[in-house]
Amino acid sequence: MGKRRKPRRDEAISALSKKQKKHLKEFGEQHPFYDAVSKKHEATQVVQLPESSEDESRSESEAESEPEQVNMYHQLLATLKSVSDEEEDESDDEEEEAVEEDDEAEELHEESEAENEDKEDESEGEVSGEGDGEMDDITGEAEEEGDHDEEEDGAGEPAAEDAGEFTDAKHESKFSLETNFLDADNEDSKNDRVSCSTVATEDPFVQHVSRELEEQDISKIGTNPKKASLKWPALGQLVISSFLPEVQPLKPEKEPDLHKLYLHKPLFSTWPKVNSPFLSAPNEQHFTPLQKELFSIMNSYRDFFYPSRTPTAQGEEIRHVYCLHALNHVLKANSQVLNNNSQKREQKPGMDEEDLRDQGLTRPKVLIVVPFRESALRIVQILISLMEVGDRKVDISNKKRFKDEFGSEPEDRPPNLKRPDDYEAVFAGNIDDHFRIGVAILQKSMRLYSPFYSSDIIIASPLGLRTIIGSEGEKKRDFDFLSSIEVLILDQTDLYLMQNWEHVLHLMAHLNLQPTESHGVDFSRVRMWNLSNWAKYYRQTLLFSSLQEPQINSIFNKHCFNYCGQVAVRNMPITGSISHVVVQLPHVFQRLEADSLLSVIDARFEFFTSKILPQYRDAIMSHTLIYVPSYFDYVRLRNYFKKEELNFAHICEYTNKPGISRARQFFLKGERQFLLVTERFHFYKRYTLKGIRNLIFYELPTYPHFYSEVCNMMKAWHRGEEATWTCTVLYSKYDAQRLAAVVGAERAAQMLQSKKNVHLFVTGENG
Repeated sequence: MGKRRKPRRDEAISALSKKQKKHLKEFGEQHPFYDAVSKKHEATQVVQLPESSEDESRSESEAESEPEQVNMYHQLLATLKSVSDEEEDESDDEEEEAVEEDDEAEELHEESEAENEDKEDESEGEVSGEGDGEMDDITGEAEEEGDHDEEEDGAGEPAAEDAGEFTDAKHESKFSLETNFLDADNEDSKNDRVSCSTVATEDPFVQHVSRELEEQDISKIGTNPKKASLKWPALGQLVISSFLPEVQPLKPEKEPDLHKLYLHKPLFSTWPKVNSPFLSAPNEQHFTPLQKELFSIMNSYRDFFYPSRTPTAQGEEIRHVYCLHALNHVLKANSQVLNNNSQKREQKPGMDEEDLRDQGLTRPKVLIVVPFRESALRIVQILISLMEVGDRKVDISNKKRFKDEFGSEPEDRPPNLKRPDDYEAVFAGNIDDHFRIGVAILQKSMRLYSPFYSSDIIIASPLGLRTIIGSEGEKKRDFDFLSSIEVLILDQTDLYLMQNWEHVLHLMAHLNLQPTESHGVDFSRVRMWNLSNWAKYYRQTLLFSSLQEPQINSIFNKHCFNYCGQVAVRNMPITGSISHVVVQLPHVFQRLEADSLLSVIDARFEFFTSKILPQYRDAIMSHTLIYVPSYFDYVRLRNYFKKEELNFAHICEYTNKPGISRARQFFLKGERQFLLVTERFHFYKRYTLKGIRNLIFYELPTYPHFYSEVCNMMKAWHRGEEATWTCTVLYSKYDAQRLAAVVGAERAAQMLQSKKNVHLFVTGENG
């Protein structure tokens, strides 16, 4: 029967059209539009394509467990991932040909898959992150041993219910902390990394994890912090908050000796070489001035917020130093476990079992959240280079597959794409924003694509974590791997505002919760503060952003409870981005009044429709572009314009390419008086919109340099009418940070405190 069933499935697949195959491949069933119509009711047939190794390496197992949610995300990704005209110009025929080629490849592999069924069953057991086998592929990426195709073929399949606890015959024993001990060549440095419970040390890591908080300490955290201000040469103005008086004061390090920084072997020998591209001044031995101050704060295990991360100049400097800190933390924590394993094996007389508490409830210690695969690729490359001593290469598992999935080809980006430098820096490489990968590290080896519960470091995007955390009420969801995160790094946090900020909030709400299952942990080795559900008070959060935004500030203020305190950089802008406007233009800033932060949305809409819009309804005020940062405000205005039957066009991040071209042409020729544009559209495309005579900022831009960019678009289309150009900006007292970034801190303070509601600035040669 089995041999006759297979040809019928092949015939059913081959009889489908290209579009039907494409839909079948994406959704696992045919679209109802293609159902055959008969007089009698028939049972719905679901035809599934054979799993192929090539597709498995890219797919997510959650597509089976939560199809509606993941499909919705893929629709969003399809509209946001393209960044240029040239990249979007792919025809349906090309996509269908690719689908057809994949289908042919799947059919060719089908028989070999059947022959290797037993081997696949073993690899299927590798993708389960939970002991009961309910969560399929907890890493979100198909588990792979080596680079063999036959091990990837079954990676997306659900693990058998009776598979039991996760096992990996090839790698688990090698990377397991419970079954390994310190290498012989590490014995000479063993005394420097002894257990924190047996010998007092000045190592910041040991001081941090060995501190036993009391109930009265917990009650103090988060209430009435003691604040102090410092000014450092590179970072600038610092605001330091501390809850417990016993915490050591923060002092900037001078040019340090790497051994005195308590870097774990081999970092004190690899860091100078890895960081050498950033060192230019003769007096810079190991760190740049910025890196030196950053690492001083990171190594104190305080929470840290740095809102001045520029994508062009400082991005890689910062990435290198937080990778150093993360890897240093992991190596110390794992070394402590391996050292205690040796002591437990030797069973020395008088040894107290309490001295061996060195673990969390789950193994993952560091979570690094980045927006794109390119960022994850660079992080892993830095981690690998930091572990390579001399000519000795680190043993990396699944390295080839990682490069294939996270790398990019030069031909992926059109050579004639012209965009600003910050755009090129942000969207370089692979910009897929749905990924997650576990990294296991043990002395001289590293394993990529390790299951989360066997990983030390998890690198993921907010979307990649969101699809595995799930929502309340979903049957298959998991967030236990977040229970013992000790270092959380959120890099390029401002970009999450352009993706989906709700995913970040969802992640923060599920950090350091008590796990629902044991996941094979030895409770005699778990630290008491983990058992007491106090992990969030020990977690260090490092937040890097290119701007100060209330939503980002709220993450730092409401979700960080580190008992060591917090450090935030608070440098106020002096000039503002309005100084970069080169066109001669009057800027009219109009202040609107609002009673609360919640009411400002309705107040702005009412102010715009009753006070601003009537001034532009006249045909003389044509070619008016309205810049709208919030998509919800954009939808509200679009519906209002339709109701009022105004002559307008609209473009958002979801508008397809033909719709964008039509809207731009209508606006340029004056066939449409108004053009509504969202901020996300400008962020992802950076088109130069021609034909602007009048400009309205419905709200101040999230990114301050967007203000000058949009204003400078006017010079792209000038016909001697510069004297009639106008620019109107709406703001309220709740926009203080954005206003300061545009006009400067001093002017912003005057505008917010002034009795006048209208303020005028003039830019250009005569301004």
